[in-house]
Amino acid sequence: MKATTATAIKDAKTIRSDEKLKPPGTLGDNAIREISAALTALLADSFALYLKTKNFHWHVSGPNFYGYHLMFDEQAAQILAATDDMAERARKIGGTTLRSLQQAASMTRVEGNEADFVEPADMLAELVQDNRAFSAALKAVHELCDEHGDVATASLIEVWIDEAERRTWFLFEASRPAMTAGH
Repeated sequence: MKATTATAIKDAKTIRSDEKLKPPGTLGDNAIREISAALTALLADSFALYLKTKNFHWHVSGPNFYGYHLMFDEQAAQILAATDDMAERARKIGGTTLRSLQQAASMTRVEGNEADFVEPADMLAELVQDNRAFSAALKAVHELCDEHGDVATASLIEVWIDEAERRTWFLFEASRPAMTAGH
């Protein structure tokens, strides 16, 4: 048994000394590169969508202030909660991820809104559009994971798709005019 332990320690030291240390896994170099880059782009979008949602949370006003304020805060928290899993998944498969706010800003596909005043209806419409686009980006990365047989990343992405679709649904329903007849 001691020989086996000594051999395992020697093998571990040899592996650690390798410059191209890859975590144990079945993904090839191309898959690692493509999937980690796609996850990093999603991460940049997540941070931008988080900040935009918080911006609207901080600046919403009007008769629906309370409901919108709480909904935006809940949605922002959900978006932020996924970021660590995105970054850690990229690292877990052997890739790299964001290193700075500037890098995230240069990569995001989410358009910011720095207007002094935004009508609540426009806030809802922008976030519906942004969450729909985010869902589409997530689905594209899911397809990439399927191509490379990365079931674990695809499974995480399925949860994020569901969350983005739920956010879109809530935002869309909140933006509909009040109905007097009801359904």
